[in-house]
Amino acid sequence: MTKRTIVTMPGDGIGKTVLKEAIRVLDAVGFKAEYIHADIGWEFWCKEGNPLPQRTLDLLEKHKISLFGAITSKPKSEAAKELDPRLEGKGYVYYSPIVGLRQHFKLDICQRPCKTFKGNPLNFIRKGKGDTIEEPEVDVVVFRQNTEGLYGGVEWTDPPDQVYNALMTHPKFEKNFGWSPKEELAVSTRIFTKKYSERICRAAFEYAKKFCYKRVTLCEKPNVIRETSGMLLAICREMEKEYEGIWFDYTNIDAQMMWLTKNPETYGIIIAGNMFGDIVSDGFAGLVGGLGFACSANIGEEVAIFEPTHGSAPKYENLEPSIVNPIAMILSACMMLDYIGEVEKAKQIRNAITKVLEDGEVRAYDMLKLRGSQEVLQQGAASTTEMTNAIIAEL
Repeated sequence: MTKRTIVTMPGDGIGKTVLKEAIRVLDAVGFKAEYIHADIGWEFWCKEGNPLPQRTLDLLEKHKISLFGAITSKPKSEAAKELDPRLEGKGYVYYSPIVGLRQHFKLDICQRPCKTFKGNPLNFIRKGKGDTIEEPEVDVVVFRQNTEGLYGGVEWTDPPDQVYNALMTHPKFEKNFGWSPKEELAVSTRIFTKKYSERICRAAFEYAKKFCYKRVTLCEKPNVIRETSGMLLAICREMEKEYEGIWFDYTNIDAQMMWLTKNPETYGIIIAGNMFGDIVSDGFAGLVGGLGFACSANIGEEVAIFEPTHGSAPKYENLEPSIVNPIAMILSACMMLDYIGEVEKAKQIRNAITKVLEDGEVRAYDMLKLRGSQEVLQQGAASTTEMTNAIIAEL
């Protein structure tokens, strides 16, 4: 079998830990690959003024597929304080490298599956009739538009004159904000394009059709954010006519966050813009075990990057042995296998995870609802390596 070449970007914090564990599982299931390391993250911001070096972009351009751990991202002012003194005053500005990757390679489709595993003690439960306890099965895939909206990066503090003057032509801006001195204004834009709005909606409907989901929901705010949310709604309304047997409706993001804890089992595929997709996917992830189970894919026309959504959690980076839950990263590797056609291997890994969770003998500290510290190992929690070993044993 020809080996695949996979670009690995461990990044910061626990990203370095969990990525190694995912590769161990891929090796155990018989996936043959050459893994090429690429630099990304806080270390390279501090010493080079660039958390996403050109050499990393070149590797991704060549090899197309990547597994990504996590990055540390800090506000602009804090980032500037940690820059190497030799680079100060040279115009370097910190910008999130994962956002940079999404925009550079137009990774406009973000998939975030949120699915319950039987036996996971962190699954959402609720009271039923007669004080019974119900554990609804959650099987949601959030399709988040990944490159536009509030995360598009088009923003200013003290906007330049041409931007300010253009904003002043809008009557609501002049009425509600024209009183403020320009230098005291901070402006962020929410820009949607028809092309990429259609792509995310089409991807969601096609996924629903392929995997037999009966419901597609747009989660936005078209009653208030009328132009951008309204564009997505109009596209979905037109597109639903092509997909017989799939029921489409829309919810407002605020109401959705309430309903997802009332009846999460009624939702299947959810479409949202960048910010609302980020919010609602974390909400559903909380129902299926939290960020230790939250995987994702960033997919463009040529390049695809697979990552857990839990962040770098730097306070856990130097614990020895590590205690973090590697399952989100391993599930992200499963999404990569699905993407490149290794569906059977992905299924084997997910079945192994299911078996470990059902058996309940090996559990990370989050599954035991313990506060993260080295002491959890004496309280019955498995280390990161032990958690991976249990999954490999089931394979």
